[in-house]
Amino acid sequence: MTDLTTNPDPLFLSFRTALAGRYSIDRELGRGGMGVVYLAREVQLAAKLSHPNIIPIHSVNETDGFVYFVMAFVDGETLAQRVRSRGPVSASDGARILREVAWALGYAHGQGVIHRDVKPDNILIEAGTGRALVADFGIAAATGDARGDCVNGTPEFMSPEQALGHDVDGRSDLYPLGATGFYALSGRLPFTGDTAAELLARDVTEEAPPLATVGVAVPRKLAQLIDRCLAKDPAHRPASAPELAEQLGVAIEQRRELPAALRAFVKRNGRMDGGGTVLGLFTTVVASVATSKLVGIPAGVLVFAGGVTALTTSFAIVAARRMLDLGFTQRDLVPAFRAEQESSREERSAQPSRVRGFIERVLKRVASIAGSTSLLLLAFATVQDDSASIAIGLLTAAGPLLAIPAALGYVTLLQLRRDVDVELWSAAWTGRFGVWAFSIARAWRGNKPMARAMTHRATELSLGMAAEQLFESLPRTSRESLGDLPGLLQRLQRDAVLLRARFDALQEGLQHVSQQVSQPSRVSDDDEHDESLRVERDLVQQRLRETVGALETIRLSLWL
Repeated sequence: MTDLTTNPDPLFLSFRTALAGRYSIDRELGRGGMGVVYLAREVQLAAKLSHPNIIPIHSVNETDGFVYFVMAFVDGETLAQRVRSRGPVSASDGARILREVAWALGYAHGQGVIHRDVKPDNILIEAGTGRALVADFGIAAATGDARGDCVNGTPEFMSPEQALGHDVDGRSDLYPLGATGFYALSGRLPFTGDTAAELLARDVTEEAPPLATVGVAVPRKLAQLIDRCLAKDPAHRPASAPELAEQLGVAIEQRRELPAALRAFVKRNGRMDGGGTVLGLFTTVVASVATSKLVGIPAGVLVFAGGVTALTTSFAIVAARRMLDLGFTQRDLVPAFRAEQESSREERSAQPSRVRGFIERVLKRVASIAGSTSLLLLAFATVQDDSASIAIGLLTAAGPLLAIPAALGYVTLLQLRRDVDVELWSAAWTGRFGVWAFSIARAWRGNKPMARAMTHRATELSLGMAAEQLFESLPRTSRESLGDLPGLLQRLQRDAVLLRARFDALQEGLQHVSQQVSQPSRVSDDDEHDESLRVERDLVQQRLRETVGALETIRLSLWL
């Protein structure tokens, strides 16, 4: 910051003279590639854009060769200053800031104004509220129209079409917003270069690296949105700033914290790793050994197998009963485990290691070869004479001595890359085992009403569960007259879940296609593939709406 009252420069003196009678210039606040910002006492206001996330522009004028605009003073710091002083912002803060900027851009675009210089230095974070406000809309207003015959902007954040001097529209502001998000979440720029010309050349000719590849833990959907904004072809970016804001809102909602009961179940209560389990296994082992001594090994094996089965069954039913008492069902565990797996993947992807990956592959190969070789030698020993059998038996015994440590080492390294425990328990609780455990627990509870759980259920699951509860509350004769309505509800829910998964997969496929570098000879093929995906996605979305509508109709009919 420069105090121009004690250290004036020629530009300041000339500018103050030009504005005499309308503004009293106090001091310089900062400089950029496209202008100088001064703090002034206002004499005349002429608001241009009015939006909660846009710093008010009071006037845009030209005087004695100076084109200037006057904006309100905001107490805070720029996004660039925040990243430089405190490092990358969190995923939740980054998504919120980007959404607020997208709201501002969407409003401005609706007024016919293209910003053309979106960057972290032009996004202010208000100190008291944390609100993001977009600055420098005055430059866009002063330049008049949105034609690309005059290249203005900041090279690190400029869209390819703007750098080439082509016509620009609202999507041209989404590219620098994507670059801003890339910088805010990673602390890095998508492109770097020694000169502005080198930066612009890379910006025009090279694809931006996917955000997920730079070693930061960013939610997958948020990273994909930023990657889409950085697409070279404007047609492959989000269609508009409001659409981007809506999608960022979805990403924020999906990151909302799960209820404490679900988090505790996924991390602890749904796993057999507590003190009671250890005591039960110890008791089972002691009982099986004692039975083997007294009766024989086969009986001991049966006791051990029966004890483990009884322990597992009782644990699962009791755990399921507790969740039912809290108002949660087996279907609520599906998004809970999915969220835990995604969070785990993000955390582990932050520290990739090629050396560790190589060692992991070697240990896996050693364990596989040693184990399979031992089994083959064991089978071969059974058909040999006594002397050969002894030699082969010794070799067979040596196999596990190599395979077991290698397998343990492999699993340990695998756990660093993937949460194997979560994957194991997720497969158990979200599969047939979980369905069976909750069915037994529900029969154990009887007709006791369930508590109302504050959870994030998909619409189809909420509607289906509500309809099932209404059906169970009907008199027996009424239930019998409705036939296999519960089966119909379960089929509709299952179809809706599959349709939603298919819709998400198609949406991600479209995003992936839009980010690919198309060869000139394959442009038409890529366009046809893109269009076929869009058609299928729209069809799946329509079927999903119809399925959810059928569930809602059944629920309303039962309620009335």
